[in-house]
Amino acid sequence: MKKRILCIGNALVDIIKVMDNDDVLSKLSLPKGSMQLVDEQTQKSLLEETKHFSQTMVSGGSAANTANALANLGIDTGYIGIVGKDSLGEFFVTDMRHNGIKPQVFTSSTKATGAALTLVSTDGERTFATYLGAAMELDASLLKTEYFVGYDYVHIEGYLIANRKLMETIFAIAENLNIKISLDLASYNVVEQHLEFLQELCQRANVIFANEDEATAFTGLEAEKAVEEIARYCEIAVVKIGAKGSLVAASEVFKISEATPRQKLDTTGAGDMYAGGFLAALLQDKDLAKCGNYGSIVAGNVIEVLGTKMDTNQWEKIRQEISAL
Repeated sequence: MKKRILCIGNALVDIIKVMDNDDVLSKLSLPKGSMQLVDEQTQKSLLEETKHFSQTMVSGGSAANTANALANLGIDTGYIGIVGKDSLGEFFVTDMRHNGIKPQVFTSSTKATGAALTLVSTDGERTFATYLGAAMELDASLLKTEYFVGYDYVHIEGYLIANRKLMETIFAIAENLNIKISLDLASYNVVEQHLEFLQELCQRANVIFANEDEATAFTGLEAEKAVEEIARYCEIAVVKIGAKGSLVAASEVFKISEATPRQKLDTTGAGDMYAGGFLAALLQDKDLAKCGNYGSIVAGNVIEVLGTKMDTNQWEKIRQEISAL
């Protein structure tokens, strides 16, 4: 029987702007590569300050990006989130369904759909200023056990960690139903701000994803040592190391998956899409080296396009690369 996965996260629309230099990051006090939460008025000011840059809008949010990759790789995928009662919210839900994802998306009557201003540097690195909007209302009280029934894995984005009760409820429901838990550490500053609680959660997770900065923030170690340390918390630890691929540790086995050289345009969502590729292989019972290769192929392709949405031709290319492994 095919395995199924449920993704839970902040339902956002990405507003992607390509910069010609990083001067605006300093001006706006946005650390390069970070994710900063901002209020509605601050985001309006940031949008005004960056209005001269070209922009693209796509549906996003970390877990939604991962769900998109999973569904396009043939995995039965569900999603839980919340949007506003507005055109952006309608766009988000329609886009989920269009990509073959089964959305359980709630609607806020008081807040607008969340949006992530994504500033892309010339080297492809991205910096986020995120207005959560309606996503802030994703609350433990909305969750019902029935939404989780029938799934084998639940994948949670680390950005939800600020809502402690929500995270504890997700973990409790999953554990009650014997659903395996996958957790993405989200951003190094999120890790730093919530380290103690995150360490508690990681002891209950089955799969943990981190990039180099997040892994170091979590362990105080460089990537190769960090992946082994994170593996002490869970069954499978993954540290994404950019163009060099990924490090995977499980049962004290250390593996390296090399990334294929790509033409880097925009790294937005690369980590999320890597997780989608990795989990798609894991749900098909592939070995960990192949899981890493799946992840690298999907991530490698998404950095060749602006934003996180790839067309049918790109996904067919991905599937061909995977089948050649």
